[in-house]
Amino acid sequence: MLKLRGITKDFNGFRISDISFDVEKGDYFILLGPSGAGKSLLLETIAGLVHPGSGTIELNGKDITRAPIQQRKVGLVFQDHAIFPHMKVKKNLAYALHGQSNENIRRKIRSMSAGLGIEDMLERYPSTLSGGELQRVALARTLIQEPEILLLDEPLASMDSRLKAEIRALLRQIHRGGQTIMHVTHDYEEALSLGNRIAVMESGRILQTGTPDEVFRHPKNGFVAHFIGIKNFIPATVRTGDGLACAETPGNMKIRLTGGQENEKGFVMIRGEDIVLSIEALDSSASNVFHGIVDEITATPNGFDICVDAGEKLHALVTGISRDKLNIREGMKIWLNFKATAVKFIEE
Repeated sequence: MLKLRGITKDFNGFRISDISFDVEKGDYFILLGPSGAGKSLLLETIAGLVHPGSGTIELNGKDITRAPIQQRKVGLVFQDHAIFPHMKVKKNLAYALHGQSNENIRRKIRSMSAGLGIEDMLERYPSTLSGGELQRVALARTLIQEPEILLLDEPLASMDSRLKAEIRALLRQIHRGGQTIMHVTHDYEEALSLGNRIAVMESGRILQTGTPDEVFRHPKNGFVAHFIGIKNFIPATVRTGDGLACAETPGNMKIRLTGGQENEKGFVMIRGEDIVLSIEALDSSASNVFHGIVDEITATPNGFDICVDAGEKLHALVTGISRDKLNIREGMKIWLNFKATAVKFIEE
């Protein structure tokens, strides 16, 4: 439905470079990356607020690279909503339908306000609305124009967790209704909960594109891995001399794994929840057993991140009960245990 090919743009000393990807009809496409990666600039380029220096943009087979914004069937919802403050909600929606018959405008406002749950807000001014209500109105004003693709710039930024859950549910509802969506965010949990396709962007470039499973389980490089919360992503070289494959790291750790070819270079990736900590060496089937010193303990929403220096710094994720039971504290000696099957090797 949407095709970008070789999009490059210089803007105020920043550059997005050689951006290419497709968004299919019915996709919920997430553009994921840190602040300053160029996500919003790319969104504005698709919307027609800025024109690329080179490359092409097609929407449903039509080249819109240089088309003015009013001739593109795209709808852009800004992070700050951009609702007219001097108009009531009803007037804001009607303004988006300028030129249509009064009956058509009334019918569309009635249908859209019912669908997005804003019927009781139509006679109110934007200044009287909460953040969640403003977001609903901004979505309604854009969707009422029936865009072929809805572009969202950080729609959940600066919202509390309750409000985020409410707007996520609304976005899922809009998507289930058949709306194609492209959504910019820096929050990987948001990307995972909403998107069926994800592109990871950093420093003006797309680093990886795929399904959530492809991106989150098989990151292609260290930036993607660390950005999506995988801390154990270590450069390594495969050695198979003793008949059992292991990955040798710069810190001289030899991590057992399944697969890999002799002298193959890449990275080993281990999820923190796959590492078991113990005070004594365990008698278990784990083929990776290392002794180290607890370097740092950090609370997370899912428990505690225990960073252990065992030649390389490895991060284990444990529950509060496990931390207390083992009496884990910084500076203590501890054992790390994990299976070879828990180790993923990613070619360089």
